[in-house]
Amino acid sequence: MQEEEQKIKRRRGIYLLPNLFTTAALFSGFYAVLAAMNGHFEPAALAIFAAMILDGLDGRVARMTNTQTAFGAEYDSLSDMVAFGLAPALVMYVWALKGLGKFGWLAAFIYTAAAALRLARFNTQVGIADKRYFQGLPSPAAAAIMAACVWGAVEYGVERTDVAWVVGIMTTVVGLLMVSNFRYHSFKELDVRGKVPFFVLVIIMLAFAIILWEPPFILFLVFIGYAVSGPVLTLIYLRQRREERKKAISTGEDSET
Repeated sequence: MQEEEQKIKRRRGIYLLPNLFTTAALFSGFYAVLAAMNGHFEPAALAIFAAMILDGLDGRVARMTNTQTAFGAEYDSLSDMVAFGLAPALVMYVWALKGLGKFGWLAAFIYTAAAALRLARFNTQVGIADKRYFQGLPSPAAAAIMAACVWGAVEYGVERTDVAWVVGIMTTVVGLLMVSNFRYHSFKELDVRGKVPFFVLVIIMLAFAIILWEPPFILFLVFIGYAVSGPVLTLIYLRQRREERKKAISTGEDSET
């Protein structure tokens, strides 16, 4: 009886370390909203990037320490909704979309709703979908596009009124990419624990140097490139499937003759 009671008590608790990272990511998203409401758009953008880093760490920490739980997965999903769904949309709305009237808040809502749908679909496909690919643009990458856009505009003195319509269209398109069926590389097949050639370390060093040269501009280009890679990768995949079908049909006809 005492052993059973001890097991029940253990189950009621939660693991602290991975959930600390998740809480920090949630706070970063919350801070991004507060900073934008007070007109501090650059700190708001940086807070979203901080949430991305923390979100990438919580899952890895949980796997490394063998502290993965259903509670942690649900908490992480809710944190992602705030940090990568609600926060980028509100930051964009306060910064540039507010002056566009109905189109402005509709664009922000489309992005927010798309992020929620993207996360819900991801949760239902865990253990079923191919781990090498994401279906639809991941919400952290979508949030990075929004944050880098705001950060770059503030850094380079771009007037928000001059790019409001472009930003509104971009926000809508990025939101729709999240709920699309385009395939995006997840990079989960990369083995970071194994040995790599020396030149890989040199490439990583050069990549950091390029990013630090002009962080907002380079990050914006990187994540825009990733967003475009989904449709391109899907088209290549569909083309390969068509060629395989044509070959199968031609070989079938040859065997019949």
